Amino acid sequence: MNYPQELKYTKDHEWIRDNGDGTATIGITEFAQSELGDIVYVDIDTVGENVNKDATFGTVEAVKTVSDLFMPVDAEVLEINPALDAQPELVNEDPYGDGWMVKIKVVDAGQLSELLSADEYQDIIA
Repeated sequence: MNYPQELKYTKDHEWIRDNGDGTATIGITEFAQSELGDIVYVDIDTVGENVNKDATFGTVEAVKTVSDLFMPVDAEVLEINPALDAQPELVNEDPYGDGWMVKIKVVDAGQLSELLSADEYQDIIA
């Protein structure tokens, strides 16, 4: 499985990419999408809202289950990936690229350093 080194990870299987301008992009890991199976719907309705670290910002629905999405850092949700409405399978096909879920404004950049590195995340799921 693929775990890009430039990303940070959570124990709940989200990844976060620091965009370097006070914003970040969030999705779920390759491991998470493989465990969920075929993703059929992504439900995120938190645009414009402030979401605290570890709070739910949406759900992802697979054929047999629904899973909450947890915010890795305190943030304001700026944008939802519009492609996921018509093509939720992008999360399965390209979880670190076209399958991203939200773009956020990071409230506390210090929280980014508290997240897991790719190696630390792989140790958790091993």
